[in-house]
Amino acid sequence: MAPTAITTAKTLIQIKAGEKAIDILEVKIFQITKTTIELQALQLLRKSAAATVTLATPLKWDTGDPAAAAIGGTAATGVNASAEGTDTDIIYEHIWNVAEGTYSFSDALEAGPLRVEAGEIFGFKLNTAPAASQTTGAIVKFREITPSA
Repeated sequence: MAPTAITTAKTLIQIKAGEKAIDILEVKIFQITKTTIELQALQLLRKSAAATVTLATPLKWDTGDPAAAAIGGTAATGVNASAEGTDTDIIYEHIWNVAEGTYSFSDALEAGPLRVEAGEIFGFKLNTAPAASQTTGAIVKFREITPSA
């Protein structure tokens, strides 16, 4: 998600796995407007109903890769939710001090990637509304898993 003015708690990035499962490899958030301490809750979660998001087609890491099966859509893969779906499993939660600028979920993923099965919905959520508008960006890197024959 490109840097965007955020004023409410919301799903920042949502990925709906297509016909292939996906492994979440890296999750990062950053903000570029605040210089004082403010604590905000971040969540990695599964959703049973999609949020309404701005369509975002996943970018290829390598230009030779096939097109993603996790295609963009307002109730599929996208960014910056305008309406929340239904959150089910909170997989990991962290309190972020925005004065640090950037946070990476490397500790949550050091045991290995987070698997999202085909058809499931993954969400990266800012679960605390900022005290005032903040320009926030986020990144989720994932790999699609080709099913065995």
